[in-house]
Amino acid sequence: MKYDIDYLFTNKALWDEKTKHHIGSAFYKMDAFLQGASSLNDIELGLLGDVSGKKILHLQCHFGQDTLSLALLGAKVTGVDFSDAAIGKARELTKELGLDARFICTDIYSLPDVLNEQFDIVFTSYGVLGWLPDMKKWAEVVGQYIKPSGIFVLVEFHPVVWMFNPDFSAVQYSYFNKETIIETNSGTYAAKDADIIMTEIGWNHNLGEVLQHLIEVGLCIIEFREYDTSPYPCFANMVEIKPGGFQIKGMEGKLPLVYAVKGCK
Repeated sequence: MKYDIDYLFTNKALWDEKTKHHIGSAFYKMDAFLQGASSLNDIELGLLGDVSGKKILHLQCHFGQDTLSLALLGAKVTGVDFSDAAIGKARELTKELGLDARFICTDIYSLPDVLNEQFDIVFTSYGVLGWLPDMKKWAEVVGQYIKPSGIFVLVEFHPVVWMFNPDFSAVQYSYFNKETIIETNSGTYAAKDADIIMTEIGWNHNLGEVLQHLIEVGLCIIEFREYDTSPYPCFANMVEIKPGGFQIKGMEGKLPLVYAVKGCK
């Protein structure tokens, strides 16, 4: 698979650097996590159900907090991410917490080259799809790893969010995947004052694009939900309208911020 730009090189360098700032940030609450606190939210927990004894593949897992939170619930987990720095930290946390978890460092499209097995659950969440140019190829990878009667759970920021400029003062991009989005930003969502200025490359994937490709690889969509709050204050100008529920100031209750999909094979 070839693209006009080397998005993997650019974005991998970005996430290797982001990881260094995220590990100790207040956003990721590492002290509480190391004391046994789960990093998972009610949205994904409700969709995943009882994971005890389940074999789970967690795609684009960053440095593994959600993956290891699933392990703490009794799942047998495999986390995947393309950042060497993130996977290195995930393995360090696994050892520190004494958990049974496996982590693989590769981009999603190359995963079939290094992993050949199936899982009860394939899971991915929050800020994952926008880094991938090809939803058809992504859905094929997802479908490959789900056992017959297994499930897929996606929780993601809504594509409407990515239409806006960084301070949500104007619509800047299409809802549809019509262009490669190349931006140079300072800081990160988890460490806004971090001393980094780096380029990132992404794509906006509308709901129809995501859902149709999942259907085409044989998934039956059994649950689809949209939410007007985010569990994370990761965008500009956010206000907490309820415990653990954030909206864009001035647009409270008007924008979909998160959506969730559950499919079965």
